Amino acid sequence: MTITVKLFAQYREGRFKEEQRAYPEGTCAKEVVTELGIYEGRFPLGVLMLNGRHQPEEVELEEGDILSLFPKVGGG
Repeated sequence: MTITVKLFAQYREGRFKEEQRAYPEGTCAKEVVTELGIYEGRFPLGVLMLNGRHQPEEVELEEGDILSLFPKVGGG
């Protein structure tokens, strides 16, 4: 299946802004986040949206989904 992955803020550094990627059926969002090395970076995952709606990392992806990943943001 093909999904669109959108990265925001620091997640774009050394990666991409938006990309269509192929994954096997049954892939969950957490597997995509892991593949992108986001858990290993210094910016933890803040928000995960699937087709514009907040979803848990364990959500199963489907053909044509749009997965958007945002790092945690601090400030005051």
